[in-house]
Amino acid sequence: MEIIQKVLGEGRHVLSEYESKLLLAQYGIPVTREIVVEDETDLISAARDIGYPLVLKGCSSEISHKTETNIIRLDIRTDGEATTAFREIKANMNGRPGGVLVQEMVRGQRELMAGLTRDPQFGPCVMFGLGGIFTEILKDVSFRLAPLKHLDALDMMQEIKGHKILEAVRGMEPADTDMLAQVLIRLGDIGVENDPIKEIDINPLIIRGGKPVAVDALVVLGESEAS
Repeated sequence: MEIIQKVLGEGRHVLSEYESKLLLAQYGIPVTREIVVEDETDLISAARDIGYPLVLKGCSSEISHKTETNIIRLDIRTDGEATTAFREIKANMNGRPGGVLVQEMVRGQRELMAGLTRDPQFGPCVMFGLGGIFTEILKDVSFRLAPLKHLDALDMMQEIKGHKILEAVRGMEPADTDMLAQVLIRLGDIGVENDPIKEIDINPLIIRGGKPVAVDALVVLGESEAS
């Protein structure tokens, strides 16, 4: 794909969040509405295009863990808050290349994760599980070799211990498992069709109005004959 060749041509092996979501969107995976801005002159225009409330994030291929580097600001509601957040984020990026991502605030109480890893022996494997800040603690995930069929994706959802989170619970409508299945199927397709991709991480994949939205994403490239 063009975006992968561009990144490799620049000598990079990690896509920024914005680049990662562009790739996902090209395969029909739902992602947040967002605009990257480089300076304050474009900030307010972008903020009003997306609409408050907003999330602002530092967006650099050199920063994988945004929370640890303090470059995320949530629930921004005014131009003044946006300007203050922009300045704080740029300062905390410590001169690293990249802009600031102006992103819609996605509200949803259920956070999942989905991804892809390329096993040296078996090839691309799709992953699904519970997401959010407790991902590494709970380790509630399931795997399948790509490519996936619809039934494979549905089975993956039922294999995690927390599968009931996808049902109607506490007044929330059930998750659209067909849409979730398509996300998993398309992740597998990305892995099958793009040899340079070593890893994809979508976390969180938030359920909003029953439908999944990729709120954060990371794509890592590896060495391959195609690269």
